[in-house]
Amino acid sequence: MPLFDLPLDQLRTYTSTATPPGDFEEFWDRTIADARALPLDAVFEPVDNYLSVINTFDVTFSGFGGDRIKGWLHVPAQLEPGEQLPVVVEYIGYSGGRGLVNQNTRWAQAGYVHFIMDTRGQGYGGVAGDTPDPHPSAGGINYAGLMTRGADHQDNYYFRRVYVDAFRAVEAAQNHPAVDPSKVVLTGVSQGGGITVAAAGLTAGRLDGVIAALPDVPFLQDFARAIDITPRGPYPEIAGFLGRHREKYEPMLAVLNYFDGVHLGRAATVPALFSAAQMDDICPPSTVFASFNSYGTGSRGHGGAPEKDIEVYRFNNHEGGQEHHWIKQLRFLRKLLSS
Repeated sequence: MPLFDLPLDQLRTYTSTATPPGDFEEFWDRTIADARALPLDAVFEPVDNYLSVINTFDVTFSGFGGDRIKGWLHVPAQLEPGEQLPVVVEYIGYSGGRGLVNQNTRWAQAGYVHFIMDTRGQGYGGVAGDTPDPHPSAGGINYAGLMTRGADHQDNYYFRRVYVDAFRAVEAAQNHPAVDPSKVVLTGVSQGGGITVAAAGLTAGRLDGVIAALPDVPFLQDFARAIDITPRGPYPEIAGFLGRHREKYEPMLAVLNYFDGVHLGRAATVPALFSAAQMDDICPPSTVFASFNSYGTGSRGHGGAPEKDIEVYRFNNHEGGQEHHWIKQLRFLRKLLSS
C-alpha cells in the first residue's frame, strides 16, 4: 500500500474541522451519571488458565443499562498477600472479543494486572467474545457490521453503550484486591485504541486513578474525514449505508459527532503514547493525528495539558508497530511509574 494520506509534516499540524455538538458535555454527563446510578456488581470467579505463572479470573460487571459485560483479569501468580499492582485495562479491536482464557496475557507477563474487556455484540472475528448487545436498537436497520447500529439518534448509537462499558470496566478493575486503584493504564489497538481515547476523556474529572493512555492506531477518530477517504473497513460500512440512504448523511454525521475521539480525548488529563502507520488504509494517519493533536487540549484548566507522544511507522499498514511498539509502551510505563 503506497502513502495515500497527507505527508508527515502536514500530519504533525493537522486538526479536524469537526466541532463538538452544543450539548456534548451535558450528553456525556447524563450518560455516565445514568450508568453509575446502577450497581457495578463486579464478580471475579477464579478459573484454570493452564498457566503456572499467572492466575486468571472470569469477570462479570454491569455496563451500559446494567447489561452484564464479561472480561478476563490476569494477575501475576507471585503476588504477595495484600500486595497491589498497577492494572492495564485493554480494549479489543473491531469484531474481536476477549478471546480464550489464556490467549492474551502479555501485560501480566510484564508484571502488571491485566484486565481485558469483552466488547458487547462482537467476538465474531479475530478472537471470540461472550457478551451480547441486548439493546433494542441492535435489531434496527443498519449496514452489515456495527458502525451504523442505532445511528438514528445519539442515545441509541452502539458506541454509546461500548464507551460506557469501557468506563465501568475501569471501575470493575479497580475493585479487585490485587489492583492498585490509583494506577490504571488504558490501552488498545484500532477500535481498542479508539475506546482508549474515549475512556481517557470520559474518566477525566469523573473517576480517579487513570494515569496513562496508550492508543495504538486508533479507530473512531475524525469521522467526517475518515468516511470520505478510507478505502478499507470498517469506516466504509457508513459510506455503504449512506450510498443507499442518501438523505441521512447530515443527520448521521451529527450523531457520530458525539462519539468522535477528537472531541472525547480533548478532555483527557493523563500522559499518552499514540501510534500511527503512514500506509494505514483502515485508520488513516490523518485521522489518528487529528486525535493526537486534539488530545488533552481541553484540560489546561486542570493543571496543564498532559504530556503526549506519537510513534509513526512509515512503511506499515494497519498492523502498525506491533511487537516493536509494545516495547516502547513498556518503556513508557516503566518511566512513568518510576518518576
